[in-house]
Amino acid sequence: MPSDPKEPAGPSFGLKSHGRLSIAASAGPRELMADLRVKGAWRVKIITLFPDAFPGTLGLSLTGKALETGLWTLEALDLRLYGEGKHRNVDDTPAGGGAGMVLRADVVGEALTDAAIGTSSDRSKWPVVYLSPRGKPFDQAMAQNWAAADGLTLLCGRFEGVDQRVLDEYAVQEVSLGDFVLTGGEIAAQALIDATVRLIPRVIGNHLSTDEESFSSGLLEFPQYTRPLVWKDRVIPETLLSGHHAHIADWRRDMAERLTKERRPDLWRAYLAAQGRDPIEDQEQ
Repeated sequence: MPSDPKEPAGPSFGLKSHGRLSIAASAGPRELMADLRVKGAWRVKIITLFPDAFPGTLGLSLTGKALETGLWTLEALDLRLYGEGKHRNVDDTPAGGGAGMVLRADVVGEALTDAAIGTSSDRSKWPVVYLSPRGKPFDQAMAQNWAAADGLTLLCGRFEGVDQRVLDEYAVQEVSLGDFVLTGGEIAAQALIDATVRLIPRVIGNHLSTDEESFSSGLLEFPQYTRPLVWKDRVIPETLLSGHHAHIADWRRDMAERLTKERRPDLWRAYLAAQGRDPIEDQEQ
C-alpha cells in the first residue's frame, strides 16, 4: 500500500470511477468502494500512471452513452500513488544493466492487489492483462471472450516494461495491439476496451451489425455503399439495388472472400482451414 500512513488506504486511494454506480452497504471502506457498481454491468479496471487519460474517447459516442447508462463501468487506479518514498518512485534501473527504467514488482503488485478486490480469481471470468508488444496479438475472438467475462483489469506499462516477477505472481496475460511500440499502454488500453465494450449486449443497438463486421466470420468485411446512387461517375453495384436478398448475400460473401484473399492471406488460409477447404486447390481455381 502507499508508503505514507497519512494517506487513505484501499481502492479509494488513487481511484477514478466512471459510469452509473449503485452503492451497496458493506463492512468497511475497501469493500464499500468495491461495491460501487451496477449489478451485472461489465467492469474494467485500469492501472496507469495517467488516470486522467480515461475515459478519453471511450466517453464519446456509443461507448460513452453505454458508460453513462451503466452498461459498463471504468475505474482508473493511479499507479504513482502506490510509489515508494517521498517522490513515490514506481521504477528502478534494469537488473543486469541497460537503458531505461523498469516498473517495480512491489509497486505494481500493490496496485494489482487493490484492483483484485471484488473480482473473481478465475482468469476466464476476470482476465488480468498487461499491454505489451511481446504479448499475444489482440483479435476479435479475444474481445468476444472478454465481453463474455465479468470484467477485465488492464495494466498500462511505461518505460522499459514491468518486472517479470509480478507478471508471473499475478498470472498476468500479456497482450499486444500490434507489431509496433508505443510510449505507454494507455492508447492500446482504450483500443482494446472499445473493441470489447461494443460487443456487450445493448451497447450497439443493432446486434446484426457486429455479426457482419470484419473478423466476425473469419473474413474481412465486404464493401459498403449508401446514397447518392451516383457519385463522381461511380455507381453502387447493381446487385445491392436489386432487392434480392439471396443475391445480395452471395455478392457480399464473394466480395468478403476476395478482399480477404488479396489483403490478408494469413486470414484467408485460416478461413479455408476452418471451412475444410484445401489452400492449394483454391489457388488452382
